Amino acid sequence: MNTDGSTAESKFAYGRVTDILRKRSEAEGIAVIPDIKCKSPAEGQMVSEADAADLAAELVDAGAPVISVVTENRHYGGSIRLLERISQRTAVPVLRKDFINCRDQLTESVDAGASAVLLIASMLEQDTLTTLACEALKLGLEPLVEVHSLEDIKKVQHLDLLLIGINNRNILELEMDGGTVATTEQLIRFLPADSLVISESSIQCPEDVRRAASAGAGAVLVGTAILKASDPAEMYRSLADAIKRYQ
Repeated sequence: MNTDGSTAESKFAYGRVTDILRKRSEAEGIAVIPDIKCKSPAEGQMVSEADAADLAAELVDAGAPVISVVTENRHYGGSIRLLERISQRTAVPVLRKDFINCRDQLTESVDAGASAVLLIASMLEQDTLTTLACEALKLGLEPLVEVHSLEDIKKVQHLDLLLIGINNRNILELEMDGGTVATTEQLIRFLPADSLVISESSIQCPEDVRRAASAGAGAVLVGTAILKASDPAEMYRSLADAIKRYQ
């Protein structure tokens, strides 16, 4: 893709995050990304900010190839400092999740150690989304563009993306709706076949992982199921092994 904001004519030249996820998916059937969030509107408090970096390190030791960190404060209890701490504690790439809408947030993401950033199609005008995706690339960040509907997919088609997230829940409702992995199953066929698709939210068990993989997702992003487990590392391993167990 051209990085000057013009219409895309070729695929994004992605780097470390996409490569790692694709290799894990090819080796194990799917990649599982733990999503570190201190709280959520649906679940309340799940982990303290003081303990979050230790938990992230534990999940990396369990095999996580990438860590996602929610930095939004009001609804999810995150902070840019949390991103910094986790980036410093772990050797894997870190994805920043927030309601990103300006270049300054991209710059602070780089400064805090992020390798990738989430851009939410439903929250951004098409021109803004295009500009932010291009600016992210210029700064060395991989943009993960998230969709939740056919309308979102139409908004991002011109970007010719390689890394796309499908949020199974509606972020405009702060993910309080009853979305399931069925959203991934319904939408993935409208995305480019060579894209690496991440199924996000509502992944609760190995069967959900298998459904996402069967639909064509190369990765799943899992927060609550891991964070609320009595043994988060063991829960991560059970999800990561969901495909191998049935091969």
